[in-house]
Amino acid sequence: LSLLHRREREAIAAFYAARNFGPIWWNAGSPSTEAVSVIERLKRAADDGLDLKGFGLAFSASTDKEIAAADIALTDAVVAYGRQASGSRVDPHMISRLIGAEPEVADPAVILALVSSAGESAGEELRKFNPRQRGYLALRDKLSELRKGRFVAGPYPSNSGGAVSRNGGRRALIRADLSLEGRSEAGHEAASTKELTSGAALSGGGTPRLEAEIIANMERWRWMPRDLGERRVEVNIPDYEAAVIDNGTVIERTRVIVGKEQTPTPVFSETMRFLIVNPYWNVPPSILRKEMLPRAAGDPGYFRRLGYEVFSRAGHLVVRQPPGERNALGRIKFMFPNDFSVYMHDTPTRRLFAAQKRAFSHGCVRVDAPFRFAETVLGRANGWSEQRVKKLIGGKERYVYLPRPLPVHIEYFTAYVDEAGALQLRGDVYGYSRRVRAALGFEG
Repeated sequence: LSLLHRREREAIAAFYAARNFGPIWWNAGSPSTEAVSVIERLKRAADDGLDLKGFGLAFSASTDKEIAAADIALTDAVVAYGRQASGSRVDPHMISRLIGAEPEVADPAVILALVSSAGESAGEELRKFNPRQRGYLALRDKLSELRKGRFVAGPYPSNSGGAVSRNGGRRALIRADLSLEGRSEAGHEAASTKELTSGAALSGGGTPRLEAEIIANMERWRWMPRDLGERRVEVNIPDYEAAVIDNGTVIERTRVIVGKEQTPTPVFSETMRFLIVNPYWNVPPSILRKEMLPRAAGDPGYFRRLGYEVFSRAGHLVVRQPPGERNALGRIKFMFPNDFSVYMHDTPTRRLFAAQKRAFSHGCVRVDAPFRFAETVLGRANGWSEQRVKKLIGGKERYVYLPRPLPVHIEYFTAYVDEAGALQLRGDVYGYSRRVRAALGFEG
């Protein structure tokens, strides 16, 4: 994890070449102001869960040869920090092909150009390559509390309002969803959550498990867009919840159903542009092939009896369910066109929302209170109320475009800090957090 790759070294060589191979961090035989500031930041790389153990930071040098070696070593460390901070350590696509997130990994030349010219602020300029979103910074603070022994772990049930412990005169909170006893669909979800909050997870050899889990979630923040949008939708898969956020405040929450372990909901960011009331459900080819066609083979009246329309389009079989109360999408769906062909929608199967673990879908996100959600994304201030949207219910598809396109982030955070300052832990429903921990060099 600590070694630079060939392309990074080539970029560093090109940067030195553009400076006629003069030192970046030394002036007249002494470390520059930038060097002093940067070294202090590099010493605190672990504060952000970064790993620079492979880079030496002993920069006493006097001869030209020693200065050259020290300058290159510092350059390597600065590039490694900037690259790791912006998301180079873990390739999301290696965790799952259904993770469409793309970390914006900084170019070595950009890192060096910005940091080497920042004067006394060079260390702060380097720190800025880490995410600046509130969710990341809150986890960073919890990591610091944990390492300083100012953090007391529960476990406490998430629905009980949490519990407060005091240590060293400071309040530290943790809430974990431990109601999922036994084995889940993922086979380890409940057990892993319980392990994170046990006494053994906070001590012992190697990196404590809870610390590793926080760092793994901080790493996933590096995959997120740096600008999430002032007004946006966030769906956290392990939390089975969607939130509409406006200028940092949650203005709407609703329970959601996400994909099963076998058919996971993808992780990505896109833009919601419109919603459809009275939607048709075009049966996805995978469901048609795996589930419906085998049944129809032994039952010629299968599709007709269920009310599905069957026809051919461009040589391909199309099966769709007309609008209506039995429609698999319910009465409304929310569209944010994406490469995964998933969206948020209503459902006629209301009873599933009562479950605490709500991983039941084929990949799309089912919304518990879809018309209230529609009012929020369209905006009451724009003349849209829940009742007005419901008046569109009928037999014909009705498209309603959002007054302003709305960013939608489908996320995967098993650890996050809530509005009360409590660390919330959730089950690793798809096993992604375990894979990220392993990729970072922690135990799985």
